[in-house]
Amino acid sequence: MSKHTSAQPAAWPLVALFTAGYAAPYLLPTVVGRLDAHLPLSPARAGLIGSALLLGSAAAGFALASRIPRLGPRRAARLGLLLAVAGYGTAAATTVLPLVVAGAVVGGFGSGSATAVAASGIAAQRDPHRASALGLLSVSATAGALYLTLPRLGGGHRLPFAAIALVAALVWPAAGRLGGATGGGAPYGGPAVRAGGRLPHPRAGVVMAGALMLWSLAQNALWGVSGRIGAEQAGLSEVTLGIVFAAALGAGLLGVTAASALGARLGRAVPLGAGTALIAGCVVLSSHAHGLGGFATGEILWNALYPVVLSYAIGLAAALDARGRWAVLAGSASSLGVACGPVTGSLLAEGAGFPGMGLVLGGLLLAVAGPMAAVALHVGGRPLVPGSVRRRGGAAAAVLAAGAATVPRVGSPELRIAHLPLRPRPLRVLLLSPATRRRTCPADDPASQKATSATSSLAGD
Repeated sequence: MSKHTSAQPAAWPLVALFTAGYAAPYLLPTVVGRLDAHLPLSPARAGLIGSALLLGSAAAGFALASRIPRLGPRRAARLGLLLAVAGYGTAAATTVLPLVVAGAVVGGFGSGSATAVAASGIAAQRDPHRASALGLLSVSATAGALYLTLPRLGGGHRLPFAAIALVAALVWPAAGRLGGATGGGAPYGGPAVRAGGRLPHPRAGVVMAGALMLWSLAQNALWGVSGRIGAEQAGLSEVTLGIVFAAALGAGLLGVTAASALGARLGRAVPLGAGTALIAGCVVLSSHAHGLGGFATGEILWNALYPVVLSYAIGLAAALDARGRWAVLAGSASSLGVACGPVTGSLLAEGAGFPGMGLVLGGLLLAVAGPMAAVALHVGGRPLVPGSVRRRGGAAAAVLAAGAATVPRVGSPELRIAHLPLRPRPLRVLLLSPATRRRTCPADDPASQKATSATSSLAGD
């Protein structure tokens, strides 16, 4: 086994941290809905508490983006999990509104810390897309199980907060499998990178982070009010809503499984661009639903596509920087969009109604689909898929690839052909004087015949 492979962290602790970090955003509809129903809050103010929770998560990502190697992944992960347990536990244990808000913000900071460590570690993996897909599979399964369980255990805001704190507590042992501080090099034992180095692909990274922020805002603006759409406009009970959300997250499991199997065969531009456009249609369908059929169809199709596109977005951000800085920054920008989502959805729903909100969010998604696909085309290029050597280089390229010491694995970026300029060398011709030829090279001498033949061939060239 190579040094690079042996130094690489195991994937399952990162998947566990990813699950703990994303549990709160995935449970946001039931958190906001229960705050609205069981505390003296208007829907807009309940959305503000959800936004405060996710703002804490985004702040943690921005704060830790370049500090994880110095702190050490193990220490940063444990600090985040401890804050998540303490914050969400406090919010679950009290009905005093200021304490609920403070606990949500502290817990959000802890969730963001766990997500930042997971994103940095995923960027160090040999296959970031596969690792992110496994993380999304885990968090979708966890959230789906909670959506089926929580409505049967009673109402109130305590249960969702307690469930998120429990997930963070269960992930604590996984943090012990991560590495310590590395003094500013690669945070997970990969190739060392100068701590003060500039971020690679700065323009593409900024565009990707901005587009992902708006993408997440649109997604979570609808996700934050999906419970209200189902209850008020579609007329569904809380138990029925829980079943629909669990089925939607189950469809997300199937979608991420398909994305993991597909890998990079289509590149990243097609899943990001076309997938976002399809999500825009699902958002419009769900927001216009007036019954179980339309609402369930929109939510299930949307949740089947959402984690697929998100996995490719995380993989693209990880590919921008091997140290994971762009992955953390893009994830924090996404958390910022998620944070603004609930209050944006609540304000749009109150001002334009659910159908008008869906049209606005669908248009925003269509507007960011192009830039995300453009970044994928600019940075990722066309992936290497089975048969590409044959199509590009013919038999000669196949022989060269077969004789190479290492063969690029499927899904890795294709190597570009470098054109090397060659300067023509001057032609040197040896000319013998007639006297020398008569003295040293008689006509019947075999050596003279060979020299004359060589001179003639050079002169002809």
